[in-house]
Amino acid sequence: MQSSLPCPHATTTYFKSLEKPRPRYLSYPNLLLSFPRPSNSSSFGLTLRSQSHKQLPNRPINSLTSNRFQIHCGISSNSYNANNKKSVRDWIEWVGEVISTAFPLWVSLGCLLGLFKPSSFSWVTPRWSIFGLTLTMLGMGMTLTLDDLRGALAMPKELISGFVLQYSVMPLSGYFVSKLLNLPSHYAAGLILVGCCPGGTASNIVTYLARGNVALSVLMTAASTLSAVIMTPSLTSMLAGKYVPVDAAALLNSTLQVVLLPVLGGAFLNQYFHGFVKFVSPLMPSIAVGTVGVLCGNAIAESSSAILASGLQVVLASSLLHASGFFFGYVLSRMLRLDVASSRTISIEVGMQNSVLGVFLATHHFQNPLTAVPCAVSSVCHSIFGSILAGIWRRDVPKQNQE
Repeated sequence: MQSSLPCPHATTTYFKSLEKPRPRYLSYPNLLLSFPRPSNSSSFGLTLRSQSHKQLPNRPINSLTSNRFQIHCGISSNSYNANNKKSVRDWIEWVGEVISTAFPLWVSLGCLLGLFKPSSFSWVTPRWSIFGLTLTMLGMGMTLTLDDLRGALAMPKELISGFVLQYSVMPLSGYFVSKLLNLPSHYAAGLILVGCCPGGTASNIVTYLARGNVALSVLMTAASTLSAVIMTPSLTSMLAGKYVPVDAAALLNSTLQVVLLPVLGGAFLNQYFHGFVKFVSPLMPSIAVGTVGVLCGNAIAESSSAILASGLQVVLASSLLHASGFFFGYVLSRMLRLDVASSRTISIEVGMQNSVLGVFLATHHFQNPLTAVPCAVSSVCHSIFGSILAGIWRRDVPKQNQE
């Protein structure tokens, strides 16, 4: 209940009216009388507010003058906020959101720069790449808690579905696309090889920017990478007719160094040093976008001449491969009745491969150097497609994330 009367005359009238004959008993809510003063007026007003929905027991009318009523005459400080200026933190968060939303633009610029001016990325050494990825994964871990990671482990349906789709959709897509486009044997072998590779680290960053399930993404990447020691050679041998052994120790070391340990460290900081995490978290989206853009540009710069010489056929084949992974990863996940955030995560995990591993295996285990070209082109296609999806999905927050 709320009403306003001018002060002071209305106040006098109001209390004089209480002296008129009234029923001996009446029910009334617990009321609060206040005199808020608008900033643009010198007059006062009388406001009656109900503090409770409960009805008090019947009382004599003279109890109206008891301490159930409180009269406050003064300026209300909560009704008006004179200071609408944004803080420095608000501005940083706003800039980070703008940069993250334009994620496809930065990745495309990085790829074009690496393709036509590869010398621009001569400063990017393996050491800097590892540092950038580790820092980004640490920032992603800061969005999680140890309970989130335990919760992702308690999602066997999502983990198993993602694993099966990872090692079925992409290898089969590579095989059928190479047949559909009638690719030369060396290009076909490279396309199938990259389709048999595990999920890449960039998929975790894209999941983070797309507001997916980051904990699930990290565990899926770890699972597919560790199992790649068996899955990648056997699937490549079956579909491409070439056995390519994978260095298990190197894969385990890179997974621990770049994925698991930084994420666990970030989750630990978020759980026990939340003040520090709150201070640095606005910077993390911008760092993630910059890292992906630089790494994609560097991957293109290292194979720019081969990519330019390969023609549109390989670009079309790689585009179809990754478009198939993103599409079927999402659609099949929804058909399995997985939630939207998990379906987005699986779509990104399936659609984005470890192209760097594919380039390494193609270079070391195939005689024709052109076999590595589809793997290099793959890094461009999945980065552009993934960044476009991240830009779209970032604007549409899943319901469970909003809650």
